[in-house]
Formats: sequence, C-alpha cells, structure tokens
Amino acid sequence: MAHFAELDSNNVVLRVIVVANSDTADANGNEVESIGVAFCQKLFGGNWKQTSYHGNIRKNYAGIGYTYDASIDAFVAPQPYPSWVLDANAQWQAPVPYPTDGKMYAWDEATQSWVVVEGMP
Repeated sequence: MAHFAELDSNNVVLRVIVVANSDTADANGNEVESIGVAFCQKLFGGNWKQTSYHGNIRKNYAGIGYTYDASIDAFVAPQPYPSWVLDANAQWQAPVPYPTDGKMYAWDEATQSWVVVEGMP
C-alpha cells in the first residue's frame, strides 16, 4: 500500500490516504509517484505528494498539519517552540539536548531549558 498526502495552497497537509499498489503501478508493476498522484487527483482533485510510513520518502510520514517543504523535499511537523531548529533529518531540535539522567522533563521556552516534571521519577 502507498500513502499520499493532500496539501493545501500553503503546502500544509489536509489528510493522508492509503492507495492500493495497483493504483500506483506502471505497466511493469513498478510504483510510480506520478501515477499515484494522478489517481488521487482523479478521485479527489487537489495537490498530492507521496509519503512513507517508514520515513523512506520525504524524511517523515506526513500528518495532518505538517508542512511539505519543497526545498528539502520533506514533510515537517509543526514547530513545537520558537527556539527549536530543524535538523538535516527534518526533525525539530531544542537548543539544549534533552537530559539523559532518566528523569522526565518538559521544555520551558521562557528559560530555554528542560525542567523536571513534578511528581515524575
């Protein structure tokens, strides 16, 4: 099965659908994105991009509210905090690494630091 994401005019994902392999295959049975896109457009109209459940296509599996960034050919989750930056794998990274002491932390944007979640080990 192949997965396709419908994009709005700002390249924000509206929905993700599953398409049968037979509806994305060329005459030799090879999966071709443009065939899958044409299939989706015939059924629903709109602008479509293929996505991969395993992140093999466009770095991340598309989700509703994600944005397709053509400059890096990737689906990008909404930015969780203004200070976080996108890495080469299209993943948001905090300016300070998550602590590795086994405690539970939450990001505090005001102090730009990880704070221990009260009541958690």
